[in-house]
Amino acid sequence: MLPVMPYLSILFSRKVISNFLLCCLVGAGVAGCAQGPDPLATRDPLEPFNRQVHAFNRGFDKNALRPVAVATRGNGEVAKRLSDFSSNLGKPADIVNNVLQLRLVKAGENTLRFGMNVIFGLGGFFDVATAAGMPQNDTDFGETLHVWGVGEGAYLEVPFMGPSTTRDLAGTLVDLALDPVNHLPRDQALGATGAKLAAKVADRGRYSDFVDSILYESADSYAQSRLIYLQNRRHHLGQGSAETGFVDPYEDPYAE
Repeated sequence: MLPVMPYLSILFSRKVISNFLLCCLVGAGVAGCAQGPDPLATRDPLEPFNRQVHAFNRGFDKNALRPVAVATRGNGEVAKRLSDFSSNLGKPADIVNNVLQLRLVKAGENTLRFGMNVIFGLGGFFDVATAAGMPQNDTDFGETLHVWGVGEGAYLEVPFMGPSTTRDLAGTLVDLALDPVNHLPRDQALGATGAKLAAKVADRGRYSDFVDSILYESADSYAQSRLIYLQNRRHHLGQGSAETGFVDPYEDPYAE
């Protein structure tokens, strides 16, 4: 279990803050050229390169990720605990992004959520905050850039990560620097990183049918992946409307 106060003190340490401010400047600079006349248009000037990366990601999924995920998806309870723990580890970064977005109510809710899950959820392995009716308020620095007025930019497919945009990739780099896990003692950092990776594998198994339908059953898996990612991302950011055909690929297939 990660102690609460040392974890939060690491989050607001001088080194983390300085790295974060530097990455803010880099992220804003990288994504700042992303403005366009139509915010909902699909800009994919790197499509030939993106398709090559997509083919690589698809091969990695087929030969490595999917077999492991499918083989280990039988224990749904373990997968759920890993998912809850990984989600709670990301809450301190969500809190900082909430503040940068001037969404202080959400920042307060995420602070309470994080503390409740650490204290009463055995370090975050049990999501007692959701059971108590508290909202998730998931966010990232890509959303922060959106709030600041930075445009979406060009569509990108990133090795091992999958669909993104220039703005969201810049945001991901900032979030990685901001992540307190990277500044924990080595043993704790390795354990937390391992838990996050295991949660990703578990999620791949949990949503295997949906992911397989995109990657292996679509006439053009690249175009389908791009469409679904952009629809979901724009929906999350409050762009578009219900008429865009939004589909949530992470909706719990077992929910009643």
